Amino acid sequence: MMAPTQDVRTGAVLEVPINKSQTLRVGRTFAKAVIGNAEVADVLPLSTSSVYVLGRGIGATNLSLFDKSGRLIAVVDIVVGPDSQGLKAKLAELMPTESVAVTASNGSLVLSGEASSAAAVERIVTIAETYAPKAVVNMLGVSAVQQVLLEVKFSEMSRSTVKQLGINTFSFNNSTNFGPGSNGGIVSGVDSASNPFRLGLNLPNASNLLIDIDALERQGLVRTLAEPNLVALSGETAAFLAGGEFPVPTGVQLNGQVSIEFKQFGVSLAFTPTVLEDGLINLLVGPEVSQLDPGAGIELSGFRIPGLKVRRARTTVELRDGQSFALAGLIQSDFADTVRAIPLLGRIPIIGALFRSTAYNKSETELVMIVTPRLVRPVPAGSLAVPTDRVFAPDDLDLFLNGKVERRAAPSAPGITAVGSSAPVAASPAGDFGHVVR
Repeated sequence: MMAPTQDVRTGAVLEVPINKSQTLRVGRTFAKAVIGNAEVADVLPLSTSSVYVLGRGIGATNLSLFDKSGRLIAVVDIVVGPDSQGLKAKLAELMPTESVAVTASNGSLVLSGEASSAAAVERIVTIAETYAPKAVVNMLGVSAVQQVLLEVKFSEMSRSTVKQLGINTFSFNNSTNFGPGSNGGIVSGVDSASNPFRLGLNLPNASNLLIDIDALERQGLVRTLAEPNLVALSGETAAFLAGGEFPVPTGVQLNGQVSIEFKQFGVSLAFTPTVLEDGLINLLVGPEVSQLDPGAGIELSGFRIPGLKVRRARTTVELRDGQSFALAGLIQSDFADTVRAIPLLGRIPIIGALFRSTAYNKSETELVMIVTPRLVRPVPAGSLAVPTDRVFAPDDLDLFLNGKVERRAAPSAPGITAVGSSAPVAASPAGDFGHVVR
């Protein structure tokens, strides 16, 4: 294959890819060709009207052409740089759907245009690095939506069941403090000071048999729910915390002062989205739920430092706009039963129940985190409603005479336009606010 040919003229610029060649044609007969820097380009006259130019190193120089009388015919600037044409051909072969322009500038390759996603930009730059290592100027834009809204729902449920039944103590005396009279009978009641339940048996001759019975059944339920929403640019990290901080002493300085560091607790979330082709989202998400646990704390130098009960997850997934995935589940199940009995007597069948006490304790904790990413874009200012738009401070008449703590304005829809639609959508304080989902 013959090298590309270009006509010569004074002031012309000849761009030669490194380690490649071009042929320069001269309109007049020349007798001598002189190159300014032989390390940048090498020249070889092919005839009295053409010159073969080979790019040897990155840089710029010039080529001077003289006739037989030694008079200057023309001066051509020769620029040797990375193979931009070869890169264009390779990108057209490997990524034909991307609109990328490639130009050479002072020994570097400049990429411009728009790519379909951030991942496509990364691949284009990687390919360009093979043609110009550490000399690629990335001016590519991304045409697709690059902001990701992450909807996270934390749902935690704690169930506890406590049951206790058995004989606690016996007592036999001649007093008549517990019972309806001296004719005999059975009475019962709750003794809140010592035992949950007390059974008394009145015997004749003013004798009483008192039996303390532990009878308890307790069920508890704790429900925690949080729904934070975060927006982040593709490739950037967003973080959220709904909780607080508590002080922890970290050391003692030379002057005797105790240095304090604050630790965070509560519902936190950190995620890093990366938008790939066709709306696919690579998501690095790290949700965490923590709470103070005094039972796991320590006491140090007069300071009571509480512990932390933490539920944490960290994972990387790929999913599309609007798809969801769940983390965690039943994370803890505790079961304990206790039997207290008088030796030997508590093992007697049937009547042995009078000499033992049984306790049953079961607790379960479930935590589910549902994560849903969405591609979003902002809308013009004033197009969104917030919950406080229609709630105002009351005037003196409403506050003192009518006892109203707020004043509501008449409903007015500012007109929210959904993404991809030109029709306004009625808004209210309970309606859409924040970023509009595509």
